[in-house]
Amino acid sequence: MKLLINHQTHYRYEQPVKSSVQYIRLLPQDSSRQKVLQWGISVPGETLQQLDGFGNLWLTSSQRFSYQQLIIMAQGLIDLDDKAKFSIDDHINPQIYLQTTHATQCSPEMMQFAHMHSFEKKHDNLIDLAEAVLDHIPYNTGLTQVETTAAEAFEQKKGVCQDHAQVFVALARYLGFPARYVSGYLYVEDGSHLASHAWAEVYQEGKWYCYDVSNQLFTPQAHVQLAVGRDYADVAPIRGVRSQGAEETMQTVVQVLAC
Repeated sequence: MKLLINHQTHYRYEQPVKSSVQYIRLLPQDSSRQKVLQWGISVPGETLQQLDGFGNLWLTSSQRFSYQQLIIMAQGLIDLDDKAKFSIDDHINPQIYLQTTHATQCSPEMMQFAHMHSFEKKHDNLIDLAEAVLDHIPYNTGLTQVETTAAEAFEQKKGVCQDHAQVFVALARYLGFPARYVSGYLYVEDGSHLASHAWAEVYQEGKWYCYDVSNQLFTPQAHVQLAVGRDYADVAPIRGVRSQGAEETMQTVVQVLAC
């Protein structure tokens, strides 16, 4: 299945920005289940492409000029294996993904929850755990931020795909599974779902299995991977620092279309 992806992020500032640096992780790579046919990123300023410690491509963009608007665009064509059951990825040792971070620290209540909903270390039991996470944290927008930790989202019982992914990663790691946070895009036929997405993957018997808690999808047949990491901070699509500018507003538009 070939997917055309268009991702635009538009920043506006109350006062002129004097200079800035953007760290952009919007560069998909070929994998066992996706092939990048075309891809390009448009961003003003000087750019440098690198590879991070998790095997993700990322772009550093420096703006050494004054501006009040900044547009970052990513667009391309991905050939996705719509029959894939899992992913194969040997970039780094999967045991790295047993490491707990501040954002994926389990609270005592989460530890109890993990034991209640997963009695054996099997794929099917983790699906049951993913179902229980969605029951506990119904999908609700506007109530959490990118800085919200798994424990905070679990306590308030509301969140979005980022929160679902971080909570599930935290629980899976607590149970002894290497688990990672994945950023990317989701294709749905009706187009009503926000195409920019996040989900979890768990390493079992040499394979990375998909756990999309928000949509209760457990194969990666409609998921385009951008980056992987221990939590959201490792894979944030765009992060940056700037000099001046005062208040910032941001608008993002993402389209994923079959072609």
